[in-house]
Amino acid sequence: MRYAAIDIGSNAVRLLIADITENNNSISFKKNTMIRVPLRLGDDAFLNQHISDKKAGDLIKAMQAFSNLIDVYKVTEYMACATSAMREAKNGPEVVKLIKEKANINLEIVHGATEARIIYNSHAEQTIDKSRNYLYIDVGGGSTELSLFSAGELLASHSFNLGTIRILDNQDKEETWDEMRDFIRKHTKGLKDIAGIGTGGNINKIYKLSEQKDKSPLAFTKLKSLYNYLNSFSLKDRINVLGLNQDRADVIIPACEIFMTVMKTAGIKNIYVPSVGMVDGIIQTLIEKNFPDAR
Repeated sequence: MRYAAIDIGSNAVRLLIADITENNNSISFKKNTMIRVPLRLGDDAFLNQHISDKKAGDLIKAMQAFSNLIDVYKVTEYMACATSAMREAKNGPEVVKLIKEKANINLEIVHGATEARIIYNSHAEQTIDKSRNYLYIDVGGGSTELSLFSAGELLASHSFNLGTIRILDNQDKEETWDEMRDFIRKHTKGLKDIAGIGTGGNINKIYKLSEQKDKSPLAFTKLKSLYNYLNSFSLKDRINVLGLNQDRADVIIPACEIFMTVMKTAGIKNIYVPSVGMVDGIIQTLIEKNFPDAR
């Protein structure tokens, strides 16, 4: 059995095809194929509130390719979600209709709260001590999703219009930063020893650059040091000297700024990076829908 997850984000679109296994009423998945296409829909959506014909055409071509791969891999079920960029584009519903017509993909534009819940469904905390207090931090191109839980119980979750592409395009607002800080202070009050769980492509790359060993957490001090190191290079040198992909070299700086702000506000000293994201949460959402009694 195979499931597929499609995530249409503000920076990139992703397809994950996963093999589903059942063992003693326990359902798990193994990543089979992962494809990422950097379309940067956020550049259109956050500046013009409209997906251009060029970007829409590229997105449709990507969805046609994903649809063909889903067929070739004999996927039994898929789920496709679009997030912040498509939420803000006034012609988002029109693009969704075109994708259905031309690629036969049923795409849903999800609200921020739904996005946060899907990311939480990746259950990254299962690989570490579930009895502790954790703050999920997912930083995308257009939004940041925060989910706070204690002893395995979800306490609060919220999506903020604050993301890397939005910051690069000078479309972030100071009141949104303040709103995020207020949310963190309100819901972490009284909680001790909070650890972070970071998801998304930027924190995965940051963690790789940190050269941490044995899945150990990344310290705030190390993150800040990495940020200062990366920021000391020009965009061109981050690409040519550090070897970062062009579509990662610019967004990694504002991503660091968001992660550091969240961690500092919450008093988080360490962040775990389990290398999961929206697509992992989508696969887990499909599993929980189809196997409600599984452990």
